[in-house]
Amino acid sequence: MKEPSFSIGVEEEYLLVDRASRKIASSPPSELFSACETALEGRVSPEFLQCQIEVGTPVCMTLGEVKAELAYFRKTIADEAARHGLAPIAASTHPFAEWTEQPHTDKERYNDLARVMQVVAKRLLICGMHVHIGIEDAELRVDLFNQLTYFLPHLLALSTSSPFWRGRNTGLKSYRLSVFNELPRTGLPPRFESHEDYRHTIDMLVQAGVIEDATKIWWDLRPSDRFPTLEMRVTDVCPCVEDAVAIAALFRCLCRMLYRLRRANQGWRHYSRFLLAENRWQAQRHGSAANLIDFGQKKSIAFKNLVDEISELVAPDAAFFGCEAEIAHIRTIAERGTSADRQLALAGDMTEDSLIDRSKLEAVVDQLVHETQHGLAEVPVSAKAV
Repeated sequence: MKEPSFSIGVEEEYLLVDRASRKIASSPPSELFSACETALEGRVSPEFLQCQIEVGTPVCMTLGEVKAELAYFRKTIADEAARHGLAPIAASTHPFAEWTEQPHTDKERYNDLARVMQVVAKRLLICGMHVHIGIEDAELRVDLFNQLTYFLPHLLALSTSSPFWRGRNTGLKSYRLSVFNELPRTGLPPRFESHEDYRHTIDMLVQAGVIEDATKIWWDLRPSDRFPTLEMRVTDVCPCVEDAVAIAALFRCLCRMLYRLRRANQGWRHYSRFLLAENRWQAQRHGSAANLIDFGQKKSIAFKNLVDEISELVAPDAAFFGCEAEIAHIRTIAERGTSADRQLALAGDMTEDSLIDRSKLEAVVDQLVHETQHGLAEVPVSAKAV
């Protein structure tokens, strides 16, 4: 079996905010996007809502390339947005924005999405991070796809950045998933017996006229319809670029770890979607403070302890990719918490399901602006991956 390239690409979505009011920039000037598009040479695109902007790295072979690209994207967008009194935040929800006030982008795909999905689509005031890993063989891609589902809750727990919605504490570390789950064809993916089985399922919906292609499948993990990659989609977007790169590194290492098992005629044990969904919920609810079920031991274990086990599991792959530092950083995330924890700590004591004082949430926005741009000042304009 030929070893996959394990190439890597990362997509991030940002929200644009007004630096004075801290509100969402509902209709940012078109000049801003045009300037970003020119500066980033087509690696930026509009998203469903006008207040969003999406970036995507080229195909990368090292995590250093990924970090340089993401840092360059964030700095460029921040510099251009500042000319208009705006700033990007790499968080999956805005603390107090109202989705009813956000116009969607006038683009055929998005107009069609709004028409078909109605209010479900209009509520999508959320952002995420997607990681693509190159798995060129179609059968191997589906085999690894089936096994990787087990680890999706662990990746989610490391990324949570959406505890607030419309000025309230949701009680969840990733409320983004609750919003996104209202769309059809989302959540944990089903298991497929083969690539042919997968294609037959997708083609059934296409031929029935329900979807145009597999890009309308929005599972937490999916075989990309455009590239020979597995695309991980479960994670929130991270304000700290170091966290984003560490999570991307972990997903890449998990892909190679499972490939190594396959090469040795072994595999990760399959568990029911029902059981995996319970871990997904625990990660969504508690983030890095979650207790996730070890199905082999049939007991809940603190996520911090599971991170140590996973780090040991992928140690040979971290060495292979030269990303030991990034894998070590996931322990840091588990110990100090995610963006959701920092946002909640800054907001302070809150009465359950009551509106939070606006000044506290404005402070959260300031924190998100700072974290999104932290450490980027020293990144030169020429820092694009080489």
